Amino acid sequence: MSEGHRIILLAHGSSDKRWCETFEQLAAPTVNSVAGSRIAYMELATPSLEQIVEQGVKEGVQTFTVVPLFLAAGRHLRKDVPAMIRSLEEAHGISISLAPPIGENPRLGVAIRDVVEQELAK
Repeated sequence: MSEGHRIILLAHGSSDKRWCETFEQLAAPTVNSVAGSRIAYMELATPSLEQIVEQGVKEGVQTFTVVPLFLAAGRHLRKDVPAMIRSLEEAHGISISLAPPIGENPRLGVAIRDVVEQELAK
């Protein structure tokens, strides 16, 4: 991946630290193996999407891809996040693309099946 591009795994966010820790663990394999990738929260937790984008801009990043750690596209992904992205693009003169929510990827369904089979094997 180009150093001028950053992947942002976007979770909703919560004031409950345990909730955030779950998403940080979920993001860890990507953050640890995909150069420049980060986790960010839409609200209620830090780092925020805005903080991660601003940090990237300071480091010379010009393009970002936001991968939502959401199971489906509700109001947040249809309205709130695109509005945040437009605002950040205008403020910093950068390009941010929004990937589909992770729940729309068929590989997640396979992973859920694997977890269920693991539970049944106990």
